[in-house]
Amino acid sequence: MFDAEAKAGAPRRFATFERLESRVRSYSRSFPAVFDRAAGAWLYDSEGRAYLDFLSGCSTLNYGHNHPALKQRLMDYVMRDGVAHSLDMHTRAKAEFLEAFESAILRPRGLNYRAQFTGPTGANAVEAALKLARKVTGRQNVIAFTNGFHGVTLGALAATGNGHHRGAAGLPAQGVTRAAFDGYYGPDVDTAAQLDLLLSDPSGGIDPPAAIVLETVQGEGGLNVASAAWLQAIEQVARKHGALLIVDDIQAGCGRAGGFFSFEGMGVSPDIVTLAKSLSGLGLPMALTLIKPELDAWAPGEHNGTFRGNCHAFVTAKAAIDTFWRDESFAEGVARKGEALRVALEAIAERNPDVVAGVKGRGMMRGLDVGSGEIAAGIVRAAFERGLVIETSGAHDHIVKVLAPLTIADADLERGLQILAAAVARVGRADLDSAA
Repeated sequence: MFDAEAKAGAPRRFATFERLESRVRSYSRSFPAVFDRAAGAWLYDSEGRAYLDFLSGCSTLNYGHNHPALKQRLMDYVMRDGVAHSLDMHTRAKAEFLEAFESAILRPRGLNYRAQFTGPTGANAVEAALKLARKVTGRQNVIAFTNGFHGVTLGALAATGNGHHRGAAGLPAQGVTRAAFDGYYGPDVDTAAQLDLLLSDPSGGIDPPAAIVLETVQGEGGLNVASAAWLQAIEQVARKHGALLIVDDIQAGCGRAGGFFSFEGMGVSPDIVTLAKSLSGLGLPMALTLIKPELDAWAPGEHNGTFRGNCHAFVTAKAAIDTFWRDESFAEGVARKGEALRVALEAIAERNPDVVAGVKGRGMMRGLDVGSGEIAAGIVRAAFERGLVIETSGAHDHIVKVLAPLTIADADLERGLQILAAAVARVGRADLDSAA
């Protein structure tokens, strides 16, 4: 990401943040504005300028900003003095969410999971999944993959591949062995077979794993997509070697990569699934670790968190299920938009072969591979100047990643893609001009 905040010389409207907020902030450096309100796919800054949002809270706002149905449900709940915070006590809000989740999400997909409400972030859900896998199996080692991203708390960070984040830990990452993701060495290398060979070899140097953890689409890692065949092979490796299969669906789930779960139709049955980000529907903090019932080995209170009982999030999560997931119409619309996004990005790539190496991703989780973090930063900057918020990902921040709301109107999606196309073309022209 480029540091537009620094380049702007920290204007007066940013003075409070400069004086009081830690340097650790990142997105604000790319998007130098003070945002004030938001609706649907649009953000508005304090000066009244509108921006199309192709970041969506890094897939936390799959249903857009302040969706009316979700917002109204929360307002009604608050106005009747509904319980706000409940630790893990029984509440009506939690019961209604669980019943909706079972009836509209789990049962139609033939899935049977226990729900563990963890602390409110995705990293909390991953920490719980890793701890439980180690408890159930009695093993310590976990297999994670190149370019995987699972959070930045110490346990989840050990499974995260990104060196920038790992370097901030101050301690060596422990308990994780890195394996190659699907396609890491190119299309002709079967990395699932590689992993099986290493685990099968008594001198392979890898301790028997408690779990294998993966994303079906690596969001922060660069929109790398695992094939169904590879996922099935990895599940077979897990079963053969006594490991649990954990699917991290924190960014790719809730409809982002197709289906409520990103592994739908892939022919795999994860032992544990982690969810967060868009689970609450309205951007409220909420995370969930789904566990096959026979693996629910926790003792009471063995893994907890003060804010695991965010009843406001339970209310909006149920509202999201009721609004979007009671039939197939929403998912069908997302699939149609995902295809339109693919076609538009491929057209941008075809028109700008000097800038774009290819298109990556799946569903409404796609982007442009521009080969360089510097070029990607230039595109993000040019897009923001034209009224589009969009981010980068990948090992070198070289993927310009589109995470538009799943609810975005067709006209707004087209408009945002036109802005992106103009930004790519501008960067391409600038490169040609500098080369001349």
